[in-house]
Amino acid sequence: MLNQKTILITGGTGSFGNAFTEYVLENYEPKKVIIYSRDEFKQFQMANKFKKYKEKLRFFIGDVRDRERMFRALDGVDYVVHAAAMKQVPACEYNPIEAVKTNINGAMNLVDAALDRGVKRVVALSTDKAVNPINLYGGTKLVSDKLFIAANAYSGAKDVCFSVVRYGNVAGSRGSVIPFFKKIIEQGEDVLPITDFRMTRFWISLEEGVQLVIKALQEARGGETFISKIPSFKVTDLAQAMAPGCLQKEVGIREGEKLHEIMVTREDSAMAYEYEKHYIIYPHYNWWKESSILPGGEKVKEGFEYSSGNNGEWLSVGQIQELLAKEGFGYSHGQCASRALS
Repeated sequence: MLNQKTILITGGTGSFGNAFTEYVLENYEPKKVIIYSRDEFKQFQMANKFKKYKEKLRFFIGDVRDRERMFRALDGVDYVVHAAAMKQVPACEYNPIEAVKTNINGAMNLVDAALDRGVKRVVALSTDKAVNPINLYGGTKLVSDKLFIAANAYSGAKDVCFSVVRYGNVAGSRGSVIPFFKKIIEQGEDVLPITDFRMTRFWISLEEGVQLVIKALQEARGGETFISKIPSFKVTDLAQAMAPGCLQKEVGIREGEKLHEIMVTREDSAMAYEYEKHYIIYPHYNWWKESSILPGGEKVKEGFEYSSGNNGEWLSVGQIQELLAKEGFGYSHGQCASRALS
């Protein structure tokens, strides 16, 4: 499907952009992969990393806030993966206007440019924080999701569709708990701070995130939200897996933080279907037709909720250690007694 296509990735120098670019270049024969981002140094690093693909790779300095630049960048583009966003919760809280400009205005600019430039498919990356948001980051991403889904109503006779993929923090990504614990362990500390001993999270790797986007590019008909079926883990088990024997201290949940990641709410369940390896939430608008429901799925039961706290698949400490090793995060053997401090 991606062979001889031109693909643009906004925010393409991030962790996802690097992984997606590598996957596409190694598994398909794209005409071009365009990296659209603001950071020239990261683009330089990425160009060196993928220098054997230099004939297919292009780098475009630009900001999703810049409407004219987006129109220029999307000229001749077939598919867009929208990964650009302000993602750090504290930064968004302290700089709300900047978060709105990037996460909301940037989405509007991309929608307009994609509709007018003849783009065929747009897949936008979302987050669990957009579900019942309790912080500004989640609020801006909720609005962004709504913009991309509603954009299908404006496509008219144009051969373009917009869809969304939703997942939580990618294992090992910047700002996530794994590198945070790793840094503490490397500093020789023997106590790992846990915000709340009840806290759970989903485990998704960069590779799984890339596969979900590929699925959306291949299958979306317009307006869907794709959600991977992935295992859950307890944050206390993650701490034990990374530093067996080290103490764990409960330090209190932070502002804007949730006990569990939620991907499908009870309200969403009215239009949610379960497939073998993922869920799809379909839109509920008068422009959408039930004939667009993809085959092979089964409607979830009324009141269904998909949360890291009620998941049917859980990772053991041993399984977490195996996944950490696979993702390049080793673990240390602490010498202190294994117990919890409250």
